[in-house]
Amino acid sequence: MAPPKKADSGDKPKRKGKSGGGAKKISPYNKFVQQELARLKADDPDMPHTERFKLAAQNWKKAKENPKATA
Repeated sequence: MAPPKKADSGDKPKRKGKSGGGAKKISPYNKFVQQELARLKADDPDMPHTERFKLAAQNWKKAKENPKATA
């Protein structure tokens, strides 16, 4: 018996990439969290990520960038 043939990559139809559009706009919350996580990591590099994320979410509630912040 002959060994089974391997499928060539040319046998499968090629996928079309996503067309145009560019990058998605980042929300004010996501932008704040990115900056806040970086700041918290610089302040305390040994803090677990989950703790940093909890602090960032708590800080978002009071942040001036938050349109729903209670002042």
